[in-house]
Amino acid sequence: MASTADMEEGKLRALSDTYDSVYLHPNSYHCARLAAGTVLAVVDKVLSGELRNGLALIRPPGHHAQRERMEGYCLFNHVAIAARHARERRGLQRVLIVDWDVHHGQGTQFIFEDDPRVSYNTPSVLYFSVHRYDNGAFWPHLPDSDSSAVGRGQGCGFTINLPWNQPGMTDADYISAFLQLLLPVAFEFQPQLVLVAAGFDAAIGDPKGQMLVSPACFAHLTHMLLALAGGKVVLALEGGYNLHSLTEGVSAALGSLLGDPCPPLAGPAAPCPSALQSISKALGIHAQFWPSLQHVEVSALSTEDEGVEEALGETGGVPSPVELPCPEALPSLEAPPPRRPPACTGLVYDERMTQHYNMWDSQHPERPQRVTRALSRLQELGLERRCLRLPPRLATEPELLLCHSPEYVARLRATVGLRPRELHRAGSRYNSVYMCGESFEAACLAAGCVLSAVDAVLAGQVQNAVAVVRPPGHHAEPDAACGFCLFNSVALAARYAQQVAGRPLRVLILDWDIHHGNGIQHIFEEDPSVLYISLHRYDAGAFFPGGPAGGAGQVGRGQGRGYTLNVPWEEPRAGDLEYLPALLRLCLPVAYQFRPELVLVAAGFDAAQGDPLGGCLVTPQGYGTMAWLLATLACGRLILALEGGYNLAATAESLATCVRALLGDPPLAPPPVLALPLSPHPQPSALHALSLASAVHRTYWACLRLHVPSMDCDASEDRSPAPQEALPPDDLSSLGSLSLEDRSQEGMGSPDSVPVGWTRRKMKTEPELEGVGINPEGEEGPPEGAGLAAPDLPEDALYAVTPLSWCPHLSSVAPVPPAGLDILAPCQKCGCQGENWVCLTCYQVLCSRYVAGHMVAHGDASGHPMVLSFADLSAWCYDCEAYIHHPTLLPAKILAHRLKFGNELPALL
Repeated sequence: MASTADMEEGKLRALSDTYDSVYLHPNSYHCARLAAGTVLAVVDKVLSGELRNGLALIRPPGHHAQRERMEGYCLFNHVAIAARHARERRGLQRVLIVDWDVHHGQGTQFIFEDDPRVSYNTPSVLYFSVHRYDNGAFWPHLPDSDSSAVGRGQGCGFTINLPWNQPGMTDADYISAFLQLLLPVAFEFQPQLVLVAAGFDAAIGDPKGQMLVSPACFAHLTHMLLALAGGKVVLALEGGYNLHSLTEGVSAALGSLLGDPCPPLAGPAAPCPSALQSISKALGIHAQFWPSLQHVEVSALSTEDEGVEEALGETGGVPSPVELPCPEALPSLEAPPPRRPPACTGLVYDERMTQHYNMWDSQHPERPQRVTRALSRLQELGLERRCLRLPPRLATEPELLLCHSPEYVARLRATVGLRPRELHRAGSRYNSVYMCGESFEAACLAAGCVLSAVDAVLAGQVQNAVAVVRPPGHHAEPDAACGFCLFNSVALAARYAQQVAGRPLRVLILDWDIHHGNGIQHIFEEDPSVLYISLHRYDAGAFFPGGPAGGAGQVGRGQGRGYTLNVPWEEPRAGDLEYLPALLRLCLPVAYQFRPELVLVAAGFDAAQGDPLGGCLVTPQGYGTMAWLLATLACGRLILALEGGYNLAATAESLATCVRALLGDPPLAPPPVLALPLSPHPQPSALHALSLASAVHRTYWACLRLHVPSMDCDASEDRSPAPQEALPPDDLSSLGSLSLEDRSQEGMGSPDSVPVGWTRRKMKTEPELEGVGINPEGEEGPPEGAGLAAPDLPEDALYAVTPLSWCPHLSSVAPVPPAGLDILAPCQKCGCQGENWVCLTCYQVLCSRYVAGHMVAHGDASGHPMVLSFADLSAWCYDCEAYIHHPTLLPAKILAHRLKFGNELPALL
């Protein structure tokens, strides 16, 4: 290559002819070096934190160049060089290369096809290519471009080819490829850097690609990739031979890198049969390598759930989205892309909502601190000042009547001014509801704040919004309160948005609260203009609100059939491994086909790790990632409204990560300790739930009509708890009943595997008036021995506590003092040498709550939340009310273990 700079024209032509589709010029070597160096420069700036992401506009292209030969216009393989550089010079362990050029990047594949499998000591590169193949008839005409090529040796499974076998593939085909195949694997792989071989020869009008991908599609693909690697994404230009479509495609991708909302897509809403066939084949091949791609064959599914057999037996076409006069539905190539308004994210809150409280149980989970703590966390992180504060307001009676009956609204209004005895009676007529004199106003404020967010988003005042509101709303029926909910704020927001638009605006409601939103479902079950999707615990109908309404077979009624999509988890412990595949492989494909004009999220955070009611394991990063991905829809018009979430710290931190995502900050990368080794398998019951919901809805949604070879879901690496596993004392009452115990016990930190029973209430309530905290004169006051009694359990029951892998208070942990630790030190207050703890901020040694409680008092007085037990070396966070295990704690744990046992802490701990 270096010698070409001095060659004569004849020798250059002769040398060029020895390669496939290569031309050379005296400047070629210099230009190729400059192209490769430019990509390296951008990668270095991104990895150093100087840039968040990058785009390298370079030529000649590079992804066809192999180790020892030029090919296909390509001289040096810039992306491959950058990946090697990131690994060997920057110390990265996992690099993802995404190649969306219409031609297969065989050079990149061959360079990395035998790359070692990722492990604690072995770096790796994952290569994904979506390209035109035409069963081998399209250049480069290689069998290695087919989906059967998966890598070699230790690199098996780390090459993923998705070959298109016909021209004319559209936006819907590429979106489906990313959602169904690439992104589930990418989130499992957890790359530290994403490199994109960004060819734009699949764009509309390109003479070589002959595809129909709009410029907007490249914005969507780029935005999706920004959810990975903490947003460290670098695009390097490859092909693209129609100058107009190339320019538009690059501009759209750059817009996403800069934070612009994704513009509307063009062309068909559903992927074509040929695309589904290619995706299905690739899924079947790679499910053996990637647990996130596992599935259950339809024939193996249990269909005992009400409505499932009927839904599976239907034969019908795809329900087309309601035909609305929406000018954005099919934009032309000339349509200007949307831009973020100056204030990107709106924030609405009103302190008066805290005046709704339970007069008889100050520790009721739905308490005022839920919103005050969440708002305080946004302020601590500087997120509140980055948002535009929207004006709160009360929902008017005509607005409430959009979803609720006049009689019900009048009943709630009549509670204003009632005496405590009457308020208790008014609340007890509903399932798991309490009321006070201010409840009606607080519920009107909660609904009105969400409506204020709708006004701001539809008017373009803000791009998106978050409503920090209570009481929650998604359980509220048209004529009844239910499950802590009085007015159905999100349902009202959907109807209000349609009223403001003056037409049946297409609205997507995604409900990720751990409880099924029975109220929202019933309000819209006959309406095809609102798509309702719910991810929730179901436990065969035993989990609140109970009954069959949350089952996968409930798909809507009449014209609304297919527009209700339930994903019911059948056991606790669902986490990121279950929620992200559900979003990617089921919810988003359907949402993209629906093409919403507004997205509302019933954002309950009671599936968060550490929540006392949900028993699930979703991390703050998981919630932030879901919010980020949802922002690709509806040109970014997205509103999050707080629903449940009863661990104050987990709710506040999860909401904060969502606000970051709405503001345009890419989701945080998972901590290294969680990234390695590769993630375990999703729960088999979760795979069953996803496959069942997909099977039920493929009748209605063409995007789900994949036909993947079957597999056994009873994987040996299953991480779900065995039936005989011991259970923790976090919540001694049933998770099915969602009752709470006295929280004064230290071991309540793990709610994820408590006994499950059947009940239809969120909270136990006294059937009689006695004992509700009202004396014979009608004055309020806590009853004697207030608190809920724990249910009878076997005397020999054993419990296991699963610590949280992260909490927001780890920053309070200080380095171990130079003097070290004294594990035999007495309590510094009372001299007790029994069960002592050490504060991990100031390193005072004090006794536990079961002795004299001096460490508890110290935590209250000092605000130091993290402590370490000298008895069992467990770490506890007072603010999270949970045990914690995280690398930040290891220095203190390792030293204490060495002093206590005379040897090193086992490596697995």
